[in-house]
Formats: sequence, C-alpha cells, structure tokens
Amino acid sequence: MTVMATTDLATSLGYSDLLGSIPVTPSSTTSRVVVNNSALRVVVFAFDEGELLTEHASPRAVVVQLLDGAIRFTVGDTEHHMVPGDVIYLAPGERHALVADAPSHLSLVMVDVAATAASGASPTA
Repeated sequence: MTVMATTDLATSLGYSDLLGSIPVTPSSTTSRVVVNNSALRVVVFAFDEGELLTEHASPRAVVVQLLDGAIRFTVGDTEHHMVPGDVIYLAPGERHALVADAPSHLSLVMVDVAATAASGASPTA
C-alpha cells in the first residue's frame, strides 16, 4: 500500500477517475491512501477475484463501501455478501476479513474516534 503524506485537515481536495487510476491487477490486491490526517484515513482497494484479506482488526472506527464487483465480508461470525453500494460499519477493534468473489473496488474510511473527540467535533451532523 502506498501511504501518501499527511493530508492537511484544513484543506479540501478532490480526486477524479480514482477507480481508473487503481486498476484491478491479475492475482493481486492493491491499494492507495487518498486522505491521511489525524482524524481519518481513506483507502481505496482493488481486488482481483479470489484475493483476500485475512482476519484482522483496526483500532479506528471503519466504514467500508463496495464500489464495484462482489465481496464476501466477514464481521465476527457473520458473513455479508456485498454488492456495489453496500456499506458496513465496524466498531473500533471489530475482527473482520474478506474474499473477493469478482474483480472489485472497495473504499475504506477509518475514523480516529479519539482524535475526533479531542477536537470537539460533534458526532452528529
């Protein structure tokens, strides 16, 4: 995974053709960090069919959205068959794993709950 330099929390940014710039590579999992600051990290993954991430956990809260393809995403003992547009929320420390059933792109947003709370940000919009 390529980790970009820290993204300034006070500076807005945008990306065009993100999926085109992160192609699915045969027999591979690739990723790109597109936002990285003290509050959150956004990573886009490309998985070829059959690629997997073994069970692991993050200390951050995580929001996963399938952008295209098909993925089996396991949270604890529950397997979710994700289709494009599906979203899964993971509480900090939640064990999870996945297997790509088709070439797929996945967006992962990790929120540092402690940093957000320390900044005084409201948990609701």
